[in-house]
Amino acid sequence: MKRQISSKITFISKIGVPSFVLFGWGLAIFALLFDSGKNGQLPLPLAVKVLFPALFLVIFAVIFWLSMRLKAVSVDDKFLYISNYLKEISVPFSNIQNITELRLRGHPVTIHFKEKTEFGSKITFLPKMRFFNFARSHPVVAELKELAKIKI
Repeated sequence: MKRQISSKITFISKIGVPSFVLFGWGLAIFALLFDSGKNGQLPLPLAVKVLFPALFLVIFAVIFWLSMRLKAVSVDDKFLYISNYLKEISVPFSNIQNITELRLRGHPVTIHFKEKTEFGSKITFLPKMRFFNFARSHPVVAELKELAKIKI
């Protein structure tokens, strides 16, 4: 039976956060660009009107790159199921070469494949959240290594 091993907040991290940033900064940029200095205020300098959108582009590019690469991941006894919410593929455990994780907020886990899949040679997902175990490896890493028969 297929069960999800990625966090349910993946969708929010992948779609919600970039949308919120895009909308919020978009409104702020719109307000800046059309600020005429009414009500006795001085208009903003041109440098601010140029740097703010440029800063937005850099920040949005980083957020977009970090969030769009996240996938929803499920497993059963034979396959790893990977979804980008538009398409789902199944990958045999024998195609998994290695599994790594960053022990940061969210513990992003990266699965490296022996052969390239439709989503590339590696995918990243957020495992289900655990509290008070930040320094330890997430149990899903050991579980996936066992399923893929990778020596721990």
